[in-house]
Amino acid sequence: MPDERSPSRREFLKTGARVAGVAAVGAALGWSLRGEAGERTVWQIDPLKCIQCGRCATNCVMTPSATKCVHAFELCGYCDLCTGFLEANCAAKNTAAENQLCPTGAIRRRSTNEDPYYEYTVDEALCVGCGKCVKGCSAYGNGSLFLQIRHDRCKNCNECSIARACPSRAISRVPASNPYLVKKRPGKT
Repeated sequence: MPDERSPSRREFLKTGARVAGVAAVGAALGWSLRGEAGERTVWQIDPLKCIQCGRCATNCVMTPSATKCVHAFELCGYCDLCTGFLEANCAAKNTAAENQLCPTGAIRRRSTNEDPYYEYTVDEALCVGCGKCVKGCSAYGNGSLFLQIRHDRCKNCNECSIARACPSRAISRVPASNPYLVKKRPGKT
């Protein structure tokens, strides 16, 4: 004889369906609130950890790479002999292709009003993210050229192929509200 206090199978299933429905709505609500409270992140290169290995150019899923050279003008000495622009052992200090360090000609040099100084700019459309200019600038110069992932080009892959290949672990997730890690003069905040 069935116990009158125990629910029938039908009542049990109805109650279970209601509880599951309420739990699903609660989980969806919690997930949406978490999404608003938890900040979105993006991949970025820490210029102080980067060793200019060249893997950003070859390992990115984008062609050309979403990694581009950027220039911290505040650090630049506007040198006549820019080691990020010219080959270290170039015969002449001019803009001839054989003297330029960048394989795509992405770095432009223009004369300033103060001779013998030059202003250097990066044409990001030509930059492939190889890091040769960054390596030259860091080795002999002041490090005003450095690599950054450009978020208008990056797919923000769940697992960044460049980050996996980076030997110095210079690539990590940063808050999307502050996506660029900029080099600054020592002592400045």
